[in-house]
Amino acid sequence: MNILKIGLFVIGILATISGVVWMGQGSGYFPYPAQSFMINQTPWILRGAILAVLGVIGVIVSRRM
Repeated sequence: MNILKIGLFVIGILATISGVVWMGQGSGYFPYPAQSFMINQTPWILRGAILAVLGVIGVIVSRRM
């Protein structure tokens, strides 16, 4: 059970960070790498927000286990 808890926590943190990066790239605030297909593409803002929320939920669930 402890491995599951740690795994869910790590995946939640990584998902949250990835979601924030996707939101930054989609909005144009984080244009790295310069040739990325995600830069200034508004669908990535929503997808990043969904991923970030799921990551936060994963962290919360792992802390309550």
